[in-house]
Amino acid sequence: MSSIELTSARNVLGGPLRACSYAPLTGFFRDGCCRTRKDDPGLHVVCARMTPDFLAFSAARGNDLVTPRPEWRFSGLVPGDRWCLCAQRWLDACEAGVAPPVVLEATHEQALDVIPLELLLRHASSPPAQPPDG
Repeated sequence: MSSIELTSARNVLGGPLRACSYAPLTGFFRDGCCRTRKDDPGLHVVCARMTPDFLAFSAARGNDLVTPRPEWRFSGLVPGDRWCLCAQRWLDACEAGVAPPVVLEATHEQALDVIPLELLLRHASSPPAQPPDG
């Protein structure tokens, strides 16, 4: 996965927001980035690597991310895929013990409106290149 900076948006570490995934193509805007705007009711800002436990958790709550939906040009997710999740859904999964690993550099800073940075750091898919300012 390339770490191309596409926008002036910032990530949860205070650096430039990196792309989350182009294959599958993710994001509220389907541009590969976990960006948002006011008409995104789910706040799709957490870039996470899918796990079997999280995918089952999401399906059990009415959001089946596995089943292909060709009418939406969605091929379905498999474990290992990176995807922009709703901040509250990720937090709910965390509280249930099934939070998928977070890609900090590709998680939009607005995730911090819902999720404490300490929690994201504990669930990072890899340690940050530089510790966050604080």
